[in-house]
Amino acid sequence: MPVKKIISAISEPTAPAKVGFVSLGCPKNLVDSEVMMGMLAQAGAELTPNAEEADVIVVNTCSFIGSAQQESIDTILEMARHKTRHKMKTGGKAKRLVVAGCLVERFRDEIRKNIPEVDAVVGTGELEKILAAAGVAETPRTPSPFNILNSQTLTSTTLTSNITTSRPEGDHRRGQGRFARDSWDGAVADLPNYLYDDHTPRVLTTPGYTAYIKIAEGCDHPCSFCIIPQLRGQFRSRRFESVIAEAERLAQSGVREITLIGQDTTCYGEDLGLKDGLALLLEKLAGIAGLQWIRFLYAYPNKITGRLLATIAAHGNICSYIDVPLQHASATVLKRMKRGGGADLFLRSIEKMRRVIPGVTLRTSFIVGFPGETEKEFEELCGFVKDAAFDWMGAFGYSDQEGASAFDRDGKLSTREIESRRKSLMSIQKKISRAKKKSLVGREFDLLLEGTSTESDLLLEGRTAMHAPEIDGKVFVNDYPEGNEPKAGEFHRCRITAAHDYDLVAEII
Repeated sequence: MPVKKIISAISEPTAPAKVGFVSLGCPKNLVDSEVMMGMLAQAGAELTPNAEEADVIVVNTCSFIGSAQQESIDTILEMARHKTRHKMKTGGKAKRLVVAGCLVERFRDEIRKNIPEVDAVVGTGELEKILAAAGVAETPRTPSPFNILNSQTLTSTTLTSNITTSRPEGDHRRGQGRFARDSWDGAVADLPNYLYDDHTPRVLTTPGYTAYIKIAEGCDHPCSFCIIPQLRGQFRSRRFESVIAEAERLAQSGVREITLIGQDTTCYGEDLGLKDGLALLLEKLAGIAGLQWIRFLYAYPNKITGRLLATIAAHGNICSYIDVPLQHASATVLKRMKRGGGADLFLRSIEKMRRVIPGVTLRTSFIVGFPGETEKEFEELCGFVKDAAFDWMGAFGYSDQEGASAFDRDGKLSTREIESRRKSLMSIQKKISRAKKKSLVGREFDLLLEGTSTESDLLLEGRTAMHAPEIDGKVFVNDYPEGNEPKAGEFHRCRITAAHDYDLVAEII
C-alpha cells in the first residue's frame, strides 16, 4: 500500500508563505518530492511540517494501482479543506493547492475540472515548474544553483566511451506504441524526460543516516498490468559520475545507508553503453568512505547477472539483499502478463543467488487474480512460494488500469475472489516467515538503531541488513549495556533473543 508522509513546506522570499508537502507512494516519488522541496528552498522558501500552518500545500500523488489513486484523491480533498476553511475564516491558512506526480500525468484535466480548489498541476517530467506552481519567485543566481536535465548532457568517460541515450528495447517498445497516451484525457502529449543530477538540490526527509538515490527513471518493459511507462517515459539512466558524486556528498554529510532505486535498477547504464552497469556502480559505491550499507531495490528477474551476484558477495558493505518482484510463477500467467519465465526457471535462479551469496535475503512480490487466472495457475503460484521460501514477500490483488493492455482482457475475477486468494497466499508466507525468523534466535547481527519504537516507549527499534527501509519487518530492542544508551543512527552488534511472524526481538551486546 502507498505510504503517506507529511513532509514539509516552503515560503516566498519576500513574505514568507509556508507551503506544506504531502508525498504519497513509493521511494521514487519521495525523491521527486525531496527535489521539488530542494528547488523551493533554494529559491528562498521556508519549510514547515504542519499543514495547518501552510499557506501553500503540495500533494505529490501516486497512480500505480486503484487503491493508490483513491488515496491520492482522498488526500487532495483532505488538503483542499484547509483552503476552504481559510476562505470561510474557520481555520487554516492555505491559499493555494498544487497537485503533482503520477496522478497528474494520468488525469491532468480531470483534476482541474473536478477539484476546483486545485490551483496548479505539475507532472512527473515537470518538476522545475514547482516554483511557478507554488507561487515562489526564483532568486536569480549565476551560475544556476541547480541543473534539471530535460535533455541529458552526457560526458565521455573511460566507462562510457560509446554513449547512447536509449535502449534498443525501449525504442522497439516505442515503435509498438508502448508509451502511447492518445486515449488519455488530459495528459500532455510529450512523455516525461526529466532526470535530476548531483547538482539538483534536495531536502532529505529521511533520517540523517539514510537516503535514497534514484539512479534511473522510466521503464521499457511491456508488462500488461502496468502503466508506469506511460506515466514516467522511456528508461533513462543517470550519468555514472553523477550518482557517485551524490553518494560521496551524502556520505560526507553523515549518511551511512544508501538505497539505490529506479523502476528497474538492473537495467542501469544500458542506455549509456555500459555492460553490467549496476555491478560497476555498486563496486564504485562500495569504496566510498563512511557508507556502511548499500542496497538496491526492484531487480528484473532476467537482468540479475553473474557479475552482479559476485559483486554483492565480494563487498561487505553491499547488503546481501535482493528485491526481485516476480509478479507470478505460472508460465501461462506470466506470458499473459508479457513477462516470461516460470516456476522452474525462477527456482534455478534463486538457487544460484543463494549459492553465490551465502545468507542472501530475498524479497519478492506477486499479483494475485490477474485476468484469466485459474485455480490451477493459482495453486502453481502457491506451490512455488512454498518451494522458494522467500525471506520477505508481498501480495497484491490485481487492479484494473485503463491504458494497460490487461484492461481489455476477458476473464476478470471478482474482487472477493481476488482478496480470498491474496489472503491464502499470504497465510502460506506467514508460516514460512515465522520459521525463518525463529531460526535467527541466538544469532548475532549488525543493527542500525532508528530510535524509540513506535510500538512502545519502553522499546528501541532498528533494522539489520536483512531489512530494507520501511518495507520489511522490525527489530525491537529490549536490552542494552547499562550506562551506554544507544542513539538513532548508530550501528551496534545485537543478538536475536525472540522471534514473531515478521518481527524480531534483540539485545545490544
